[in-house]
Amino acid sequence: MIQFLIKGVLLAVVVSTIFSCSSDFLDDPKPKDSIAPEIVFGSNEGATSFLSGILRLQRMSMINDEASGLHSILFARSVKGTDLIQKQIWFGDDYDYQVYVSTGTRAVFSWRLPYKIIDQVNNLIQGVEASTKISPADKDVLIGQALALRGYYYFQLAIEFGDAYLSPEHHAFPPIYTKPSSTPAPFATKEEFFNRITEDLEGAVSRLNENRENKSYINKAVAQAFLAQAYQYMGKWELAQKNAKEAYGGDSAAILRASEYNQGFASIQATEWLWALPQSTDQTVYYRSHPHAMMDHVAVAYHGTFINDAFVQQFSPTDVRNLFRNFYEKPAGDWQEYTTSKFAFTFESDIPIIRYPELILIEAEAAYHLGDEPKAQALLDEIRQNRDTAAQVTTVDGTALFEAILLERRKELYGECGVEWFDAKRLVRGINRIGNHRTKLSIAPLDKRFQLPIPQEELDARN
Repeated sequence: MIQFLIKGVLLAVVVSTIFSCSSDFLDDPKPKDSIAPEIVFGSNEGATSFLSGILRLQRMSMINDEASGLHSILFARSVKGTDLIQKQIWFGDDYDYQVYVSTGTRAVFSWRLPYKIIDQVNNLIQGVEASTKISPADKDVLIGQALALRGYYYFQLAIEFGDAYLSPEHHAFPPIYTKPSSTPAPFATKEEFFNRITEDLEGAVSRLNENRENKSYINKAVAQAFLAQAYQYMGKWELAQKNAKEAYGGDSAAILRASEYNQGFASIQATEWLWALPQSTDQTVYYRSHPHAMMDHVAVAYHGTFINDAFVQQFSPTDVRNLFRNFYEKPAGDWQEYTTSKFAFTFESDIPIIRYPELILIEAEAAYHLGDEPKAQALLDEIRQNRDTAAQVTTVDGTALFEAILLERRKELYGECGVEWFDAKRLVRGINRIGNHRTKLSIAPLDKRFQLPIPQEELDARN
């Protein structure tokens, strides 16, 4: 119900803004755990503060250090592939594929966080639509961002809990909510779920412009990036190509900065970042689920993630992304042989979620699938030759070109968004670990471990 939509973190964020424009709080000093909708949605400022609270929820801790924020969902995907090796600490069970129980942390958190945000977004949409105090133009911006968030988090649920869009199987998908509700909705079909995702994201693109307060907010380019990812996952290549190109602007020279790659991936101001989760001393997530805290072996942190030796061999000595070293002086073949200095950890390290190079490579893959191999080669080389001045022009074609694009995605995005596992799932491929892995395994293309079980708490709520 909308009467209690703002609590906890949201309350603090909204109150800080609304105190300055309403005397109601000053006249009534009694503690409150909710704010009346007529105050929240009585101005664009109030509604924007509510939106800011939702964005902050993306970093919230619900269970423990491996179940804290959107970044923990993405990092869990990263360690499930072949390129990273994880100690048996936080995320160790994800790496070992030991998280596939309905009461487990991974299933519970990866369900709770998206639905928490979707519920708050539905409250925001309902409140903004009903408001008589917010202008139509401001409503478009608010609802556009809300739709983008809802579509994005339904997409995360689809990735985690549904079978692949291109798989021949058609399991039940999670329930869909477009309005605030305390009654469980029925499980959806795959078609219904992806229709919801694309309808929300297309609606967001139609409402938004390029303006935003900072890179933690959503503008038209961010919504188009969400769409590019979704259409890539669905194999809808013309739409993936269009949205990816428009999201990064079509000019790689304007947004690629090889010189920034070895600066620790810790600043939201980086030229190549499109959308990110910011940190500050008064709003830090500390060590919780932070890719930097796991992968930085110099700072006081977890020192938990290592790099597979077969992956290290894919990088030339002149590639700026070759940031690997035998930090602990381990013998060749030891699973702790290689670390990376890609991520520098502090309590203020910002967390990248989408960077422009991913979009260039989505466009390259789309061009390949649409039969324009010269375009695919050129886009691939825009990344390769920016990162490695000694790289030669790509001459491979056919399936070798496709594999080169997938490899470049792994080299560019390792540790950030689980790109290798994401590609294996969407393309209905398996995971086959080689090299110096702590846990060697092979996951078949349609293995049930490519999707998490519906949490038991959700099933119990339906009884």
